[in-house]
Amino acid sequence: MSLRPSRALLRLGLAGTTLGLACVATLTAVPASASPASASASATDPYLPSNGHAYRHGAIPTMADQVKIKNWNAEHPTRQGAGGSTGPDTMYYNGGIGGAGAVTSTPKVYLVFWGTQWGTQASDGNGNLTLSADHDNGAPYLQEMFKNLGTGNELWSGTMTQYCDGSLVATGATACPSGAPHVGYPSGNALVGVWYDNTSAAPSPSTQGQIAAEAIAAAKHFGNSTSSSNRYAQYVVLSAPGTDPDSFLTSNWCAWHDYTTSSVGNIAYTNMPYVMDDGAACGQGFVNSPGTLDGYSIVEGHEYAETVTDQFPSYGWLSRSGSEVGDECAWISPGSPGGAADVTMGTGSYSMQSTWSNDTNSCAISHAVVTGTGSTGNTVTVANPGTQSGKVGTPVSRQVQASDSASGQTLTYTATGLPAGLSINSGTGLITGTPTTASTSNVTVTATDTTGAKGSASFSWTISPSGNTVTVSNPGSQSSLVSSSVNLQLQASDSASGQSLTYTATGLPAGLSINTSTGVISGTTSNTANTYNVKVTATDTTGAAGSASFSWTIRNRRHR
Repeated sequence: MSLRPSRALLRLGLAGTTLGLACVATLTAVPASASPASASASATDPYLPSNGHAYRHGAIPTMADQVKIKNWNAEHPTRQGAGGSTGPDTMYYNGGIGGAGAVTSTPKVYLVFWGTQWGTQASDGNGNLTLSADHDNGAPYLQEMFKNLGTGNELWSGTMTQYCDGSLVATGATACPSGAPHVGYPSGNALVGVWYDNTSAAPSPSTQGQIAAEAIAAAKHFGNSTSSSNRYAQYVVLSAPGTDPDSFLTSNWCAWHDYTTSSVGNIAYTNMPYVMDDGAACGQGFVNSPGTLDGYSIVEGHEYAETVTDQFPSYGWLSRSGSEVGDECAWISPGSPGGAADVTMGTGSYSMQSTWSNDTNSCAISHAVVTGTGSTGNTVTVANPGTQSGKVGTPVSRQVQASDSASGQTLTYTATGLPAGLSINSGTGLITGTPTTASTSNVTVTATDTTGAKGSASFSWTISPSGNTVTVSNPGSQSSLVSSSVNLQLQASDSASGQSLTYTATGLPAGLSINTSTGVISGTTSNTANTYNVKVTATDTTGAAGSASFSWTIRNRRHR
């Protein structure tokens, strides 16, 4: 039985309502004079998605529960913490982890489509990944949204740029001092990589630990193998239609974000369900009609904004009650002050919610871009090498060129989004390695001098399959008796020498499976007669693949 209210009831309950404070993501107790996450009352809002699940930072509640949270806050004003001259919604800096509390560079977003439940992949005319089970076309929609952030004079992102981090920012600060680096404006470079991880089906329901593990796997897939390469990155783990990440379908929230420690550094990630499965409860039709994808961009925009301002929760910017910038402004009706709206970007518009602005003491859907580099005024320029291409298995050597307006400076190079198998020499800017996976990546190379001044260049890099040819010999139509033992060896060859093959199969009769290393199909057939359409695929280490399709009939035994 569903725990969610019907869409009709949601619309009746929310029509014309301006919603105020959203969920409070964390309840860490810290002295009010020093840090934002304190509360002067011990009572806990029973409607918070984080209750019993402290990792659900910035969890955007369903619209029905948002009303309950707002009403509970109104009945418990002391729960909001001491407002003083600032008010209960004001964001405070919470000290960071080693000074890192926000994304004070160009945000780098990696979209991870998790599990075979997404279906078959293809691409559209804009080069976006498409997936056959994505019945609402959410995948290309989010890809275009992140490609367009920071283009066409888009100022929704400007609100976040007023926040900062670093050694100059005192714990408990409500504004940024001169010289502190501010949250970066995306400038059309937010989307760095897209990965369809179809190595296996995603668990349903999945746990927080499994979602975190997928984010770590994504960081490694994209070649982000150090703390520095993950410093400004966030991994959006997107679950397919019909799946249930962290029991989303029987909870009262739409998404959340968190971070996890790993061997490759701190990893910021978002648990992003297919919110269209929950209809109006998670924003369908909130701004437009029918507005099928309104909630997808509103909810993911909420988590993106909170990640860039509180990258490793809860060490960034929070209110005294623990709310993040998106929480303060969730589900405010369109047309109301601070209400959700369509935000126009370079090549389209996307439904977004407002975020909290300290300097205007309000929820803002747009804000002038605020800059702050923390540098001494030097200018570092990285020459853009233009669009790059290569093939799986073919070694790469590309020299990045950069200059500094100050003489005698030493530059340190970093890169995000490099194709798997490639790395950059931090001292010389030389990118080398051998690509291992066919993909298209958005790469950003940054050069930083000893004063902290930095410059970047962004470009795309396409790695094509190696050109190897894998051939699977068709064994012809197969026939077996019910409840009988099967052992069939598939044969395959590769035009490239020294390649190992991995075998997969679809449509096998019940009871049979294929050995991924040897290509042997074995097992015991079920006791049901049927005919199956089988497809066996062999893939080599460069990504080249070949297939063979055949029928397999399971027959009843004759009885004398």
